[in-house]
Amino acid sequence: MFQNRRIGLWLLAPAAIFIALGFILPVAILLSGAFRAEDGWTLGHYLEFFAQPLNREVFWRTFRLGLIVTAVAAVVGYGVALAVVEAGPKSKGRLVALLVLPLMISPVARTYAWLVILGRTGFLNVFLTASGLVDSPLRLLFTETAVFIGLIQLFFPLMVLPLISSLENLPRDVIPAARVLGASWPAVFFKVILPLTREGLVVGGTLVFVGSLTAYVTPAILGGSKVLMLETLLYQRVSVANDFAAAAVIAVILIVMSVVTSVALKRLASVRRVKREVA
Repeated sequence: MFQNRRIGLWLLAPAAIFIALGFILPVAILLSGAFRAEDGWTLGHYLEFFAQPLNREVFWRTFRLGLIVTAVAAVVGYGVALAVVEAGPKSKGRLVALLVLPLMISPVARTYAWLVILGRTGFLNVFLTASGLVDSPLRLLFTETAVFIGLIQLFFPLMVLPLISSLENLPRDVIPAARVLGASWPAVFFKVILPLTREGLVVGGTLVFVGSLTAYVTPAILGGSKVLMLETLLYQRVSVANDFAAAAVIAVILIVMSVVTSVALKRLASVRRVKREVA
């Protein structure tokens, strides 16, 4: 048995060395720049970063849009997931295929499609001006609304698919039993469906929130330089300002936000599950 284990370790060694040299070491060197100065280790880079009003605005915009995208995806996603679960076998397969299909298309192509829709001469502005609802084309691109639309379209399937999985594992008799006992539909959702599908919501919420925080293509195309996000600001610091220390600070902030969100959502689901078991 010891010999077989040693053979397994030797077989894993090439992949482990490749990951360590090609990913872990470069990332560690990059992130160490956020804490390193000429006279040693310091947190001065973070103080300098948050001392600038623009950086604080970009930080809160990124966090706010991530929360809004996640909340809207969760609210709408529950309705879509319930509709898919209640559909017939053939219809369910088609609906799931429609949800998965956008994931097979490049995010660049999906984002550029919104330029055709939201541009000053795009479909939406042409429709609004032709119908007389507006006198002149609206400024839709390079706004937070455009970035929100692009992010929700990009990550919405990642919320719906875990919810579908959780709803399919939901016992079929709990909803009729709650209705027989006199519970209203809102009570059924908040006291029966939501607690029993919380794990799917945590998975979907983590994927959507972290994806919204770290997405680059969509904010860069639909937001441009007028609606900076942390990821586009990081690109500017590296490619334009050649400020690798600030870029390392932004990278650390993104990693910390992603890890804290994931851990917090998992902890929330675990606490709720323990409370149900105790009850």
